[in-house]
Amino acid sequence: MQSLIFSASTNKGLHRDNNEDSFLSLPERGLWVVADGMGGHEAGEVASAIVRETLEQTDSETRLAASLQRSHKAVVEAANAGIGAKGMGSTVVALKSRHHDYQVAWVGDSRAYLWSQNDNGGQLEQLSTDHSYVQMLAASGAIEASELENHPDKNIITQCIGWQELDEVTVDTVEGVWQKNQWIVLCSDGLNDEVDDAEIARLLNCAKKTKDAVELLINAALENGGHDNITIQVIESPLYKRRVSLKLTQWIAKKIAYGGINTVFYSAVAIGLSLTAYWLLASDF
Repeated sequence: MQSLIFSASTNKGLHRDNNEDSFLSLPERGLWVVADGMGGHEAGEVASAIVRETLEQTDSETRLAASLQRSHKAVVEAANAGIGAKGMGSTVVALKSRHHDYQVAWVGDSRAYLWSQNDNGGQLEQLSTDHSYVQMLAASGAIEASELENHPDKNIITQCIGWQELDEVTVDTVEGVWQKNQWIVLCSDGLNDEVDDAEIARLLNCAKKTKDAVELLINAALENGGHDNITIQVIESPLYKRRVSLKLTQWIAKKIAYGGINTVFYSAVAIGLSLTAYWLLASDF
């Protein structure tokens, strides 16, 4: 299975003295996770780390929903054993990609977005649906969808990993098939609380690489206040149109690794090709 190209980063923000977020990136297994811990210092970061570690240790064939249930039980058991603190918890959003198919699973209000580039500037779609009080109000018709982002109770969630009163959490999932020129964005609410969907879409449209996208989004969240921890992962479709520079560098790596009688030849030309590749990467053809 081909490893997907991705970028990831986390930032504690401008108003927190610690970072309660955790993330996991396992491209060789097609797995990416963002967990947003809650419960304060030495609690939220413990809960999100348990989520990360549980998913990292789970067999790659286990479905995401089952993996998240395991992480829920692990956080509850840890709190009962005096690890972290009572009442600690974490939201989580995870992506599993295999060949051309993907699945997203989540608990709480950490989000997954699908970004599709097109001739009209691109389209942003929220794949996940927040497990939140305001989302419940919208589903019942009590408020309009347009009121969600600015509602005073938008940060009240209806469930999370580690919720002591729940033997099991409700894990929602969506499945899809990768198309060309798509990215999936996983994020904690430190992004979408500061940057609305229209601005997220605009920034993704400006980004040429996943690394650019992550940097632009984190900087925007900080510039808009940075009130919470911010964690973002951007994962590229296996069908993404590869840049010439990337194809060239991958070709060089494969040829040098080939060994045998070709090693001397490829080593001799590697310097020249590498310089060419560096120039192409810098210009980002």
